[in-house]
Order: sequence, then structure tokens, then C-alpha cells
Amino acid sequence: MTIDELAVTDHFAQLCDIVAKLRSSNGCPWDREQTIASLIPSLLEEAYEVAGAVRANDDDNLREELGDLLLLIVMQGQIAAEDSRFTIQDVAREISEKLIRRHPHVFGDSKVRESEAVVKQWEAIKREEKKNDPHYLAGLPAALPALMRAEKAQKKAARVNFDWRELRDVLTKVEEELAETKEAITANNAEAIADEIGDLLFAIVNLARKSKLNAESLLQSATDKFVTRFNEVEDRLRRRGGKLGEATLEELDAVWEEIKAERQEQ
Repeated sequence: MTIDELAVTDHFAQLCDIVAKLRSSNGCPWDREQTIASLIPSLLEEAYEVAGAVRANDDDNLREELGDLLLLIVMQGQIAAEDSRFTIQDVAREISEKLIRRHPHVFGDSKVRESEAVVKQWEAIKREEKKNDPHYLAGLPAALPALMRAEKAQKKAARVNFDWRELRDVLTKVEEELAETKEAITANNAEAIADEIGDLLFAIVNLARKSKLNAESLLQSATDKFVTRFNEVEDRLRRRGGKLGEATLEELDAVWEEIKAERQEQ
């Protein structure tokens, strides 16, 4: 084991000891009150903050956010150990065994080398391990965010040839779903509107996937752009003696289009 590997081991052991101390009778009241379930919101928040640091290309923040996420993972393991359910060592052992088992082209005799073939091999091994439900999409996590779950379902289906051949076919599907959404709105059918908008969103996620883009990242970027532009609208409105909540839609839209035009000129 190298000096760097020893340092990693020592620091991880130190983190585990700190968390155990925080959870002890002489530790922190807040940490002692936490349960595996109560930490779910924090886990999700920290995972999104990790993603935000990656998108911002901010290594200092990424290092910090990964640490916050790791803390919560160790905390989950500590709570489970206190309840005699499992330990953080069990977590590390199980993921290590899984990685070895699902990478026979690295740790075994498989001759698979291409990336796409490796993914298919992983899926085949995973299905063999999880025989409770024989359906191909049985392993699709229900708890994933909707855009991510839609894209994952589409990618998995594509691996067994259930996919549009051309991008134009996906565009046609988007147009079809948009037309059906308009029809439902015209009919003022609330249930149909909800159903068709769902289908439209699914088709748009497919369009992004087929364009080799990630729908979640695209929507995040679009929202960031909206927030930045809306903040500029608010700033300009304030400088002109106006105020959000008092300005009319026409006034707000005029400032919005003014900013948009300036951005296009740059």
C-alpha cells in the first residue's frame, strides 16, 4: 500500500470515528436525533449541490460538496450499525463485490471491450442477479427524478433495439404529442391534458437523448438563463422607478425583449 493509499484509509477511518463520536451520548444532540429517513432531504440536497459544482467547473466547491455527501453516507452507515442492520464496511464490501462481479472483462475472462457492449453485459448480469421480476425494466428505480427516469428508461429500451432510427422520427413524435396536447386543451379535458403533457415531456426527453444531450442539464441551463434574465428585468425596472408586482405584463415583457435583443447582439 502506498503512502497516498494509507492517507486515504486513515482519513476515512478518522471520518468514521468523528461521526461515531457525534452520534454518541457525549456527542451532538442534533446528530443523535437523526434517522436514516430524516437524512433523505439532506442527501438529495447535497447530491444536487455536487452536480452544481460540477456544472460550475469549481473544483474547490466540488471537493467540499463531495465531502458533505460522503459525511451523510457515513452517517447512514453509523445509524444502521447502531441498529445492528449493517455497517459502512458492509456497504464498501458489497459495492466492491458488485464492481468485480459486473466487470468480468476486467476481473474475469470476458472478452468484451467496446463501451456499448460493456453496458449491455452489465445489464445482463444485473438482470441475472435480480430475478424477483423478470421484466427488462424491472431495475428502473422509481425514486429517480422524472426527467432522469424517463431518459434512463429510453436508454435501456434502446439497448434492445426499441428506439427511433432517425432524429426526424423523434421530431415527428414530438409534433404528434404537441398536436394531441392542443386537442385536449381545446376539449377542456383536464385528465387528457395531464396525460398528453406527460407524453409530450417524455417525447422531448427522447429528443434530447437522441441528440446526445441530457434533458436534466438542458432544463437546468434554461432555468439558469431564465433566472439571470428575470433578475436583470427586476434590476432595470427598479432603476426606472418600477417594482415587481406593480408593473404590467406588457411592461415586463418589453424589458424582457429588450434584454433578449441585447444578448443576441453580443
